Amino acid sequence: MSRTLRASMLLLFLASCGGGNFSAPRNVEDACAIARERPQYLRAMEATERKWGVPVHVQMATIYQESSFVGNARTPHRYALGIIPMGRQSSAYGYAQALDGTWEEYQDEEGGRGAKRDNIRDATDFMGWYMDGSAERLGISKTDARSQYLAYHEGRTGFANGSYNNKPWLVDVANRVGARSARYEVQLQECR
Repeated sequence: MSRTLRASMLLLFLASCGGGNFSAPRNVEDACAIARERPQYLRAMEATERKWGVPVHVQMATIYQESSFVGNARTPHRYALGIIPMGRQSSAYGYAQALDGTWEEYQDEEGGRGAKRDNIRDATDFMGWYMDGSAERLGISKTDARSQYLAYHEGRTGFANGSYNNKPWLVDVANRVGARSARYEVQLQECR
């Protein structure tokens, strides 16, 4: 077998192994099932809880809402006249659906240039960083998943201005995030 052929086969094999698993866990309704299937998720969230003080259940509920635990999640495309692609609705990407500008701010302040939005450890650290900032600047408790989600979604200025009050659908989503966080908290207490 020629060297070129062997090198090509090796490269093809290595390429097939890479890329990561960006699919969601099988049962995203059960925090214990998530932790059993993807222990690296729980380790990442526990590290974020130790570093930033944001509880695992708050992180889990936010990630569920933002990406359903899909590591390479993106917003849908926009279309003109229903058929002409006009790009994505926003630059949100990854587990935490972090926007380009906010992610770059995080990288500059905390995560470093190597941080990736589709890496669960980096994504949870980003969420911890952001929610810690919201607690510091807006006085939102780190255990208040509902308010933290509103500040996360609307941005801190939008939250401070109450922009979510004009969006009943968003208030409903935030209420669901709060309820899911409470469910995840109970589940995690039972399985630990």
